[in-house]
Amino acid sequence: MRSPIELEFSEKYDQQHAREYFQKHQDGLARRLSHQRDEQMARRALALAGEPGLVLDLPSGTGRFWPLLAEKANRVIIGADNSAAMLETACASQPPEVVARVRPLQTCAFAIDLPDNAVDNIFCMRLFHHIGEAAHRRAILSEFQRVSRDSVILSLWVDGNFKAWRRKKLEQGRGARNERDAYQNRFVLPVETVEEEFVSAGFKIQERLDFLPFYAMWRVYLLRKR
Repeated sequence: MRSPIELEFSEKYDQQHAREYFQKHQDGLARRLSHQRDEQMARRALALAGEPGLVLDLPSGTGRFWPLLAEKANRVIIGADNSAAMLETACASQPPEVVARVRPLQTCAFAIDLPDNAVDNIFCMRLFHHIGEAAHRRAILSEFQRVSRDSVILSLWVDGNFKAWRRKKLEQGRGARNERDAYQNRFVLPVETVEEEFVSAGFKIQERLDFLPFYAMWRVYLLRKR
């Protein structure tokens, strides 16, 4: 199933970029600590979701969360990404015993190549901060509503914290010409806006988990189908 929506940033993920993306999250103490905090929030969200047995990891990127998802011994993991290069890098880079637990699937979040109610949970880390247009978010949430039979875990950048305030001040300080010409593929979303979009898509918000409350932009939502 091919999506009619194509995002510019998704075209960059060739083999070289996929390898660089994998390496990026291994470099430096700050990134390793950030990843550990991501894992803490993800574990908490999965526990609150009832430790779902069949999980669609979309987009899985280079499989950064596959070892975490594989911690539950009987969990079935579908590792999905729009980029074949990212999936190939994930399968080559993650531990073999973890990769053996994953069913790779090349598909797009706008048109997921799975039937209705196919999985218990959709695990969507670090996608929504790339989605600036409300219509695009609605399209993805509609697919999540269709494919998940129970819950969705997703992360995104939200306002109402120091980092979001600082980012806004920095953006306001740029020249008007630079703002027009600059390509933007990361967005801070107003909490009220995105939560209204979740409800409109047929979800209820079960939990909000913040990376660092009142400081960091990252928030993980646990959504349940109504």
